[in-house]
Amino acid sequence: MQTQVEELPENRVRITVQVPSHDVHHAVEHAASDLAKSAKIPGFRKGKVPRGVLVQRVGRERLMAEAVDSHIGGWFWNAAAQSRVRPVEQPEYDFQLPDSEDQDWQFIATVTVQAKPEVADWKQLEVGAYEPEVPEELVERELDALRSTVAELVPVEGRPVGPDDTVIVDMVSPQGETRRDYVVELGRGAVVEEIEQGTVGLNAGETREIEFELVDGSKQNVSVTVKEIKEKVLPPLDDELARAASEFDSFADLRADVESRLRDQIEEEIDAQFRSDVADALVEASKVDASGPLVESRTRELLRSLARQVESRGVRLETYLTMTGQSADDLLERLREEATRSVSRELVLEAAAEKLEIDIPDSEIEALIREQAEAFDEDPEDQLLRLRESGRFESLREDLRLRKALDTVASEVKRIPRELAAAREALWTPDKEKPDTEAKLWTPGS
Repeated sequence: MQTQVEELPENRVRITVQVPSHDVHHAVEHAASDLAKSAKIPGFRKGKVPRGVLVQRVGRERLMAEAVDSHIGGWFWNAAAQSRVRPVEQPEYDFQLPDSEDQDWQFIATVTVQAKPEVADWKQLEVGAYEPEVPEELVERELDALRSTVAELVPVEGRPVGPDDTVIVDMVSPQGETRRDYVVELGRGAVVEEIEQGTVGLNAGETREIEFELVDGSKQNVSVTVKEIKEKVLPPLDDELARAASEFDSFADLRADVESRLRDQIEEEIDAQFRSDVADALVEASKVDASGPLVESRTRELLRSLARQVESRGVRLETYLTMTGQSADDLLERLREEATRSVSRELVLEAAAEKLEIDIPDSEIEALIREQAEAFDEDPEDQLLRLRESGRFESLREDLRLRKALDTVASEVKRIPRELAAAREALWTPDKEKPDTEAKLWTPGS
């Protein structure tokens, strides 16, 4: 689509959008199909009305109006993304209906947009980063997990169930439902937490009534009888363990591989944290002011996403709030802060991308879509068509553009040790303390 943007006072823009004839034709075809499904015309079944008969009955003007109404939103947001403007409200449209579905058509949209920040010189920023270190206890934990996979289960006598034991139990509900000789490895979440905790401390042959809560909030009892207690005997850390639990022939090679994998994971986490900190530092230095409808819209998106995640686990949002000890207002405030941070990052990275003159060609986006579609066994061409129609193609272009901008910014800031950055942040400076009354004497503890 061809677009032309004219800046207006008070952070408003006027966008003239030229819609290609094939998109107009596609919109009219869709509108005709939708009208044919709902139109009641004697002698024809719904959805089987010929195009000419449909136009005679509903009129060409209504057909064109339906085509425009159903597609102008997608065309606008596609054009907005392509023009890199960020509307903070729904636009006001100005247009005349198309004369023909086989000709290009244009409309004008006027809308308020988020003000663009003036991006700071990121090469002068100092951002703290952790040094990648692999804690010895983390290596030991990974090795213990490997040992556990080939450990021997040995019967235990003379002591009650411990939190890391494997037990064989009978479970009987009040309704008489019974599970005999059920093997439970404690600490793995195989049964509800109340049953795990209630089993600890029982001796072989003992029974305990345990109450637990179901997903819907109701209570249920179960009678648990411990029949046998077993504990894991871990093998020694030697070459035999390496051969039994991995593809390595020596324990030294196994340990080196564990350390290498852990280091890679830690470096990935450090890099992700550093990039996040870089974006936040650039926001702060650029004095970005993200507010208004754009932030509110993002807040609603985050709330809907959270609700879907919670409810997908069978928990109502109200129950989630009770479990986490927060009110609806607390949750909204937290999500609003997250939305403000997210929008601020996008605004400042967009300004950086403009400064760096970053552009993403169609070929790069198409290659990414095809790769992802093939990974999920989907039709790449169908995905491309749907993304273009919905405007997500241009949104994806902008996502890649901002990512490349962050790549550049993160590579050009001054990377310093995290401890040094924290120490500097803790230092007193005049702008951090502005007394409203008389001046105070600064001391190291102030």
